[in-house]
Amino acid sequence: MKKINIYPIRSDLHDKESISLSSSTLIKDLERLSGYKFNQVGLKELYDADLSLILVQTGGSENKFKEQFSSFKPPYIFLTYGSENSLASSLEILTYIRQQGEKGEILHGEEDYIVSRINSLLDRDEKADSYDRLGVIGKPSDWLISSSVDYKKALQVFRVELVDLPIRELIDQYKKETDIVKEGTFKADFDQEELNKAYRIYTALKEIISANNLKGLTIRCFDLLSTVHTTSCLALSLLNREGIIGSCEGDVPSMLTAYIIQKVIRESAFQANPAYIDKKENSILPSHCTLPLDMADSYVFDTHFESGIGLGIHADMKKGPVTILKISSDLKEFFCSEGKLTMNYYRKNLCRTQIEVILDDDVSYFLRNPLGNHHLLCYGRHKKELSSYLTSLGLIEIE
Repeated sequence: MKKINIYPIRSDLHDKESISLSSSTLIKDLERLSGYKFNQVGLKELYDADLSLILVQTGGSENKFKEQFSSFKPPYIFLTYGSENSLASSLEILTYIRQQGEKGEILHGEEDYIVSRINSLLDRDEKADSYDRLGVIGKPSDWLISSSVDYKKALQVFRVELVDLPIRELIDQYKKETDIVKEGTFKADFDQEELNKAYRIYTALKEIISANNLKGLTIRCFDLLSTVHTTSCLALSLLNREGIIGSCEGDVPSMLTAYIIQKVIRESAFQANPAYIDKKENSILPSHCTLPLDMADSYVFDTHFESGIGLGIHADMKKGPVTILKISSDLKEFFCSEGKLTMNYYRKNLCRTQIEVILDDDVSYFLRNPLGNHHLLCYGRHKKELSSYLTSLGLIEIE
């Protein structure tokens, strides 16, 4: 079991019984939800653990922390609660840390959110000396003129190694595949020959993933239209359903964004083009020809929108809360907003899966300060987890 140590700091002015009750209630709730044991220790024992937390119990703790600052080690992770001015004191302390050129994070809010962050922190520390490999098959599509990524920085920031693979490798592997889709495999009918061709892109990609030890990939997929006369929409949908990141158009920032969503909240993500923005309703209409099948309430197969060939996926998605995320190509910023999926469409002049989302944050971001074309959407309200994780890596959230 993971070892979590807690070192409490507090002002001597506050009532000790009240402090003890607030602290013990929070710790018991966290232990119940997480299954971990939280050990209250002295400063000398604090870092003999998988995760070390500083429990800020009261307002007025700032000078206590400052006096002992040289004895603390990064990362500076503060655990707080909603009483005794615990949070207010933590904000002052974290600001002081940033002024020293250091980074830290405050764990505060609902207990299930705090537990999710603790799990992410434990996972990050466990993998500090390892990295995941993501494939870039071909190169970004020609129209993605703002989507180049520094491979060294991706390794430094996200512990991700980006691996270039020629599109020819996928085409050659595809020509070796002979799989035929069995009846009943999918809950939708389509031309059998076209379905088999699209499915063989999937089996070819599985071979490449295995051979290169990849956690995911992005494909310059439009090259497949002219070479093997099919699409990767179905293949990427199936890979994402399996927890293997599959991104369209060689879009590396989108692949990294989907990777973060999968890493932090263990969910699939829909890579989509914002096709229409309604300022009055504060809504957007994202669309694309692929969607992870585990995100579909129902679906039918159609042709690929732009080319009219191959196989694309038109799906109806579940209405309700969603989160939209995009990481910038320089890996310095991100946009994240929650919202509500309110409508499914099937317009003939757009990519096949089409939804309406009313955002909580101002849609002017897309018109004034966008981080690119594609954005990633997942089910549920996950802004806290995603924003906290990315800011802990040094990225800045924009509006």
